[in-house]
Amino acid sequence: MTSLNCNSRISTLVGFCLAVASGAYGQISSINSAYLDPNSLFQPQIPGSTFTYNNSYPTSVTLTEANVANAGGGGNTYANKNVWYFSNDGGATPYQFQSGDYFNASFTFTLTGNDPNQKDLEGGLFFHNPSGSFGGDLAIYVVGGGGNAGVVFQGGGPSYYPFSPLAGGYPGAGGSVPNYSLGETYTLGLSYTIDPNTGKNAFEYSVNGQYAASAAGDPYFDLGAGQFVGGSGGDTLGGYLQVQTDPTNPNQGGQAVFGNTTITPVPEPSLLALAGLGVLPLVRQLRRRA
Repeated sequence: MTSLNCNSRISTLVGFCLAVASGAYGQISSINSAYLDPNSLFQPQIPGSTFTYNNSYPTSVTLTEANVANAGGGGNTYANKNVWYFSNDGGATPYQFQSGDYFNASFTFTLTGNDPNQKDLEGGLFFHNPSGSFGGDLAIYVVGGGGNAGVVFQGGGPSYYPFSPLAGGYPGAGGSVPNYSLGETYTLGLSYTIDPNTGKNAFEYSVNGQYAASAAGDPYFDLGAGQFVGGSGGDTLGGYLQVQTDPTNPNQGGQAVFGNTTITPVPEPSLLALAGLGVLPLVRQLRRRA
């Protein structure tokens, strides 16, 4: 066999094995837009309130709530919570994650608003898990108004982590994230991967480049036995804005701007390992015959 033919066959085999390894996470690469849900997750929408949005994904996605007062009472008297989700069909529907969809996602987040009586104004990253296949909904919460103003923390799913001092400190090696003030821009990140130390599915959370720590030097928050992303209920990821009603303030409202939005696939380590085990013996045989 000539050297040229050998190299050609080796390239073909390597390409085939890499294609097999990437098949389980290729759908993440198809995400191309954002779906904006026009309905509050708390139903019904606060009477008299107005929700508007601008979708310029990936440069920016803006959610705005105005007149969240509900002075007359009745119906939903608590808050409006609006969400956008990643989409792979031009924004027509939310992207529903499948088993094996390992990823890195991040965006910048800026919260502003009119909350003079310190009710509640918050937003951040939101991963909707209706089936509970990884422990239920999780979020990275950034609170800019209310009695807990300035708090930054991760909660829900398999874990809890207080990023900022007002959230109760910052244990482990994650480092301190400053308490949040309205108008500041923070970068929020979420990764779904495999913990190389345990082999379990795991999340990693970051704020401004600082990672949460499940233990000193360990950024992985392992899911429980049998837990995974891609449950039957349709897992969807994006960002949210929440504004609590204030009957004494007709102008109660807020705005969340999400910018520089990215989501990229992460190779599943065991698939790459299997691909390597499959191709190396064949490469050796071809080279011996050349």
